[in-house]
Formats: sequence, C-alpha cells, structure tokens
Amino acid sequence: MSADEILDALDPDQRAVALALNGPVCVLAGAGTGKTRAITHRIAYGVRSGVYRPTTVLAVTYTARAAGEMRTRLRELGVVGVQARTFHAAALRQLGFFWPKVVGGAPPRILEHKAPVIADAANRLGLSVDRVAIRDLSTEVEWSKVSLVTADDYVRATAAIDRPAPAGYDRQTVARLIAGYEDAKTERNVIDFEDVLLMLADMLNTRRDVAEAVRTQYRHFVVDEYQDVSPLQQFLLDQWLGGREELCVVGDPSQTIYSFTGASPHHLLTFAKAHPSAQVVRLVRDYRSTPQVVQIANRLLAQPGRRGAQALQLVAQRPAGPPVGFTAYDDDDAEAAGIAARIARLIAAGTKASEIAILYRTNAQSEGFEQALTEAGVGFLIRGGERFFARREVREALVLLRGAGRSADADTPMPEVVRDVLLSNGWSDRPPAARGAARERWESMQALVGLADDLFTRTQASLKDLVVELDERASAQHAPTVEGVTLASLHAAKGLEWDAVFLAGMSEGLMPISLAETDDAVAEERRLLYVGITRAREHLELSYARSRNPGGRASRRRTHFLDGLWPDDAARRRTGMPAHPRGAALSGEYDVELLERLKGWRAEVATETDKPAYTVLVDRTLEAIAEVRPASMAELAQVKGIGPAKLDKYGPTLLALCTRGR
Repeated sequence: MSADEILDALDPDQRAVALALNGPVCVLAGAGTGKTRAITHRIAYGVRSGVYRPTTVLAVTYTARAAGEMRTRLRELGVVGVQARTFHAAALRQLGFFWPKVVGGAPPRILEHKAPVIADAANRLGLSVDRVAIRDLSTEVEWSKVSLVTADDYVRATAAIDRPAPAGYDRQTVARLIAGYEDAKTERNVIDFEDVLLMLADMLNTRRDVAEAVRTQYRHFVVDEYQDVSPLQQFLLDQWLGGREELCVVGDPSQTIYSFTGASPHHLLTFAKAHPSAQVVRLVRDYRSTPQVVQIANRLLAQPGRRGAQALQLVAQRPAGPPVGFTAYDDDDAEAAGIAARIARLIAAGTKASEIAILYRTNAQSEGFEQALTEAGVGFLIRGGERFFARREVREALVLLRGAGRSADADTPMPEVVRDVLLSNGWSDRPPAARGAARERWESMQALVGLADDLFTRTQASLKDLVVELDERASAQHAPTVEGVTLASLHAAKGLEWDAVFLAGMSEGLMPISLAETDDAVAEERRLLYVGITRAREHLELSYARSRNPGGRASRRRTHFLDGLWPDDAARRRTGMPAHPRGAALSGEYDVELLERLKGWRAEVATETDKPAYTVLVDRTLEAIAEVRPASMAELAQVKGIGPAKLDKYGPTLLALCTRGR
C-alpha cells in the first residue's frame, strides 16, 4: 500500500492518529473503535512517508496475542522490521543481550511460578500457609514489585492507600515475607518476571553506554492499553525514552480492570498534563457492536453516582441488530441449561461455536456451563487452560509439518498437504462423536487446518511459510482459533470479541463481587462489566439466577449495575405489558425457556386450526405467563389476555407447560 492508500483506509479520527507521526500523542480509544488499526496504520504511514525506519520503532502491548496481531497487520501492510512485543518480551530480549557485557555470563534462570519460593520463605518465618494463602501472598509480592514498593516501605505504602494485607496477615508480616522471598530467590540464583523489568530499567538508569545503545536503536515508541501501565512499566518506559517525547500512548480509562495487579489509569489520565504539547485524539466510532449493545455499554457508564473520569460515549457504526436479552432463571442449573439451549439454537441457525462466549466473574462458575454444554452436545474450550502450543497433539503436528515441509510437492496446494499430514496424527475431516479429550485433540488439529486454509487464501503460502507462521505464533503464544464455545472469566476476555456473548451470574455478590468493599473496587467492577458487554458484536444476553440450587430460596437479586438497564416496571408499562396478578407491573424478568415452549405450543395450535398465531394468544400474554408462571387455574385466570374461553380451552395445557421443569 502507498502512503495515500494507507490513509484512505481510515476514518477521520483514525486518520488523525496516523497523521500524528511525531510525539507526544495520546489516543483515547473506546472499545471496538479500531485502535489497533489506527496505530498499525500510523506506523505503516510513518514508514511509507519516510519519517520512520522500521527497526527504530518499538510497539509495546500487554499480551502476546495482541503483539502477534500487530505484527500480522503490519506485515499485511508491507511493513517488516518493527518490534511489536509485550513489556516483558522486549525487556527480556534487551536484558539477555546486555547481561554478558554488564554482569558477565548468562542471565539467571527465570522463575516461572512464585509459589514454591513463597512457601519456602513462609516456612522460614514460621508462618502456617495453605495453597490459597500462598496464592494470595504471591499476588501481593507481585503487586509490591510492579508498584515499586520495597519490603522496607511496604507497611507505610499500604497504610497510606488503605490496602489490606492478604490472607489474614498483618502488614509487618507481609513485609518480612517479601524480604524473605527476595533472599530465597538470591540463594536459588533465579529471578522473577518483575525482576526482568527492574534489572533492565536499573541497567539503563546506571549504565550510560547501555542507555545510549538502546536509545539509538529505538527512537519511536507506541504503548497500547496504556490505562493498565504499572509504575514499574512506566519507569522502564521512561528509561527507554531518556527524556525524549517520541511516544504515542493508546488506552481507555473505562477499561481499567487490573488495579489489583498494580495497574493504574493515572498515567493515561495525566498524560496531557505531563506532556503539554501532546496531541489528543479520541476514537469513538464503534465498528464492533450493534447499536443495541453500544447503548447498553454507554448507559452503564453514564449512570448517576459513577466514580471516575468521564467515559467516552461510543457511536455505533453497525446496522441495528437483535435486542439485548435479559433473563432471570430460578437457579444456577437452570441458568446453565438455558444458556446452553440458547447457544445450541444459535449454532443451528449458523453462528460458529468459536464466535460464542459465556463470560462470568469467577473461574469457579465454569463447571455448571461445562456440564450443560456437554449435555447439549456443544463443544467448548476454557480460556486460561493449557496453552495451545503446549498441547501434545499440537507439538506432534508441528514436528510432522516441519518434516513434510522439506519434501512437499510444490504443485500440491498447501492445505491439501496439511490435511494429508494431519491424517497420520489422528485428524479426520469430521469431528469425533465422543466428547472430552478425543474432541479436544481433534479441535486442536482442526484449528491448524483452519489456519492453513486462511493463510493460503490470503497469500498463497507454502508449507514452509505455514511452519514459519506457526513458529512465530508459538513464540508469541498467538494461538489460532479453536472451534468451540469459549468459557472465560471477564478478566480473561479482555481484548477479545465474539458474535454472541452471554454474561452469566449478574447478581449481587458476583457482580460486583463481594470482595469489592471500597468505592474504588466497586467502580472497577462496573468497568469489568463494561468490558464484558463490549465484547459482543451482535448478540448479547445478560442473566442471573435467583437461587443457587434447584428448589432453594430465591434470595439473590440482580446486580444494581443493571438498575435502569434491565427492563423495569416503568418500561413495561410504557410498552403496555400486562399487570402482575397482584396488581404490580411486570418486571420483564420472564423465563426465556418457558416462553420458547409457549411459542412452540402456539405455533402447533395455529397450524392445526389453520389460523394466525396471534389469534391463539398474543406475545404479550405469553410473556406475562412466562414471568408469572401460574401454578393454578386461578392464578392463570388473573393474567391479562386469558379470558374464560381461553382458560377453558387452553388452561390445562398452559399449566402443564408452566410446571414442566420446576
């Protein structure tokens, strides 16, 4: 693409980002507004126009997947040589290069998990710890390091912000544990991931020759997801810059959801003040979601009493889609079964399973959905489980593909070769009937087949090209799409999107979670819900269960975040919905599964009598029945639209439909 063609592919706001080639630049980008498109086209335009040399640009993202996507987009724009990495990957690369010169020898081994060393430090202090305590203490150690809080300063720093000590320990004990953890690491000659950033930043700060070498190499910096930068990451970024202002930051304060790890929107919100000459560009055109989804997202952040900065008001660019669904279920089992049934219908109607997600607040919620999807015959994958490229079948497939790449027939289309190779590894052109491990193995290899098809369609790639692509993705943990419904926590869903999203467990205690005891914590929970809502392109359904167990007391209430968004009494009156038997307006929290049964019955009656469906019962009456769920003829008679004739003719059948599954 020429420089002009790169600009022509952008909307006016994105174009403003691309034209802002010299920093400082602050891009406030709402969800779905094409921020990755804007910053990759900015880099590409800078290269095409001669302002940048590709090798002098360092683009920093927060996930390996995002870095991989950025490299792919730049390559499609004809730009190679730009470094697009996570903070840790970029720092590790530089630390590994300079360590032999500055310290000598190879860098220490990196500790993949803190838990064993935390347990060792706790035992030395005579602390009684279990698995949960070790996890919480590990998180606190990580927070202290990314927040640049030392053991000596821990008590004062946490008291100043009223941060409670984890796992029921007092602050002084945690401070001693942090010091003990550092001693234990030194004895083992290992460093953790935070040390990588700390050591490189210190090296740049104290060694002029190292700083000059890095600053000569990298002259232009881009930082994505800047609302989640930690003090440690900002310190390293300052060392990379060395007082220069060739920096473009991109972020959205409304998507700050990792403050528990030390992330803070402070640097994004104060960027213009810290850099008075900064250009500030706002991206608000939402290309991801339908107007119905965008409206819910905007209204969530615009509710009275919301803390924090003024949110970006998104402007939907897509055509209108289906209405957002709101469902109250009797219990958790009913919620899981109802969502699984709805997903099965979506798949039957043509939506790919990989374009559907169930999102929840805690990982413990996934079990019920796993069981319900299994019973419904729907494949799924749990995000946050075993990494794709670490799976045995994937590693075996890569070995076979590399071998085939050395002797593949150049005249045979690459996707055909891939299929032939994977047949020997247990793949078939049809998924196995069995669930569990056999299906997961097939889905892994099917993802490789899908990637081969996509790469060949786009670039006529060879098998060697595919192997190179897979090696690059493996190093970046940029997995191809696996065909299955995604189960993920709201935190794990950040940065992803699907055609259909089910937000489950929208009740007080789960959203916001009961552990959110401060105003700031509750505000972050609201932002977390906002992130979940904005993952949906077209279909969005929110639900909660009134009770945990079947037959249990309906003591749960829906999250107050949805007050005014959930179809309320006033809204039902405006649309003419019938009254509750006791005279109160309907809430709109009808049983979707029951409503589907009622509509199916009505269609059958209409067919048998050769009359329009509305002559049997109108939609408003069916919705009222689905909400009231009458258990007797007397209760059914009080539903608006059920007169004596209808009661006599359809009453027993309607009651049977209502009581089924109770």
